[in-house]
Amino acid sequence: MKIRKKREGLFFKYLSAFATYSLIGILGFIIVIIFVKGFGALSLDMIIKTPKGGYYYGGEGGVLNAIMGSLYIGIGATIIAVFLGMPTALYINVNLVKHRKTQSTIRFFLDALWGIPSIVYGAFGFALMLFLGMNASLLAGIITVSFLITPIIIRTFDEVLSTIPKELQESALAIGSTRSETAFRIMFKQGFSGFITAVLLGFGRGIGDAASVLFTAGYTDLVPANFDEPAATLPLAIFFQLSSPIPEVRERAFTAATILTVIILIISLAARRFSKKYVKTI
Repeated sequence: MKIRKKREGLFFKYLSAFATYSLIGILGFIIVIIFVKGFGALSLDMIIKTPKGGYYYGGEGGVLNAIMGSLYIGIGATIIAVFLGMPTALYINVNLVKHRKTQSTIRFFLDALWGIPSIVYGAFGFALMLFLGMNASLLAGIITVSFLITPIIIRTFDEVLSTIPKELQESALAIGSTRSETAFRIMFKQGFSGFITAVLLGFGRGIGDAASVLFTAGYTDLVPANFDEPAATLPLAIFFQLSSPIPEVRERAFTAATILTVIILIISLAARRFSKKYVKTI
């Protein structure tokens, strides 16, 4: 019996290790392929210049319009999602702590919203644009992407908050703290590293999504100066360039993918470093 349990333990140990390292290897392989194919056309002009005449036929220029558009939409949508999502997650775990059925119902709907394909959010954003009389613009893209990432931020932060011992809340309430004070001074500080993870997850999904902005943000070779102007994004730049029959343009698509990957990696590393420093101070 002991030998059988030992064999089962070893089997699942090696199976788990195989699955883990296989996943890491696959992800590493994808990143390497993108970087290898993208570095060939990577230059300073690709980063600091907008597309010039004939760019989509192999001419001069870069993807500055798509870089700035992606950052504008990603940051704007994340700000809206944080303002909506952070209080919601805190409310679920502080004010509804004794209402299990209500908590479960809200989480079920949030999970359902998380699982809805982004193209559905794009269609909803397009319908909302028509209803409000808006054109495809930076603002329409920000609003649509904020709908997409808000459930992600709420549920990710909610899962972190749910792991904080309930005795901590009870102790804070017992010494006279209000629920708002408990939420923002106790729960938020304890779950801050998880909050950063939620923001990063939402931002990464928002800046890397193409379907939700395809009909809402539009596309332009210029950097938008106002909210009512159309905005290009890196995912759409990758899509349009990769479908080109010209090899030089397809190579630039991988360069745009490399730039997008580097942006997300830089923001992720910076945010995690900041969160670790913050946790040490509390």
